[in-house]
Amino acid sequence: MAREQRKYEKEYKVQAVKLAKESEAGKAAKELGIPVDTLYGWQKAVREGRLEAGPGSRGPGEAMSPAEELGALRKQIKALERENRRLKEENEFLAEASAFFAASRRKSTRSNE
Repeated sequence: MAREQRKYEKEYKVQAVKLAKESEAGKAAKELGIPVDTLYGWQKAVREGRLEAGPGSRGPGEAMSPAEELGALRKQIKALERENRRLKEENEFLAEASAFFAASRRKSTRSNE
């Protein structure tokens, strides 16, 4: 019988990795009640950049150069600007749709009187 795989929030993973960094992975896993292999997987994801653990999460040998960091930040800014543009367009569309439906509702209530 297959076990149901547990899902963990990103923030939980990040906090678990930070706890493991402060103490020991085995001890942290036991304390959190998670399999040690799961914690090792999260640590590997942080090292490979698949899980962003925030500032100070990389060791000196793993730190990005200023040029790499600048490139990553520029990429992140572009993605955020793209998302911001998309959300503004969606808001404009929703405002127009709302106005349209409000006007049609006013028309239908006047014609029913």
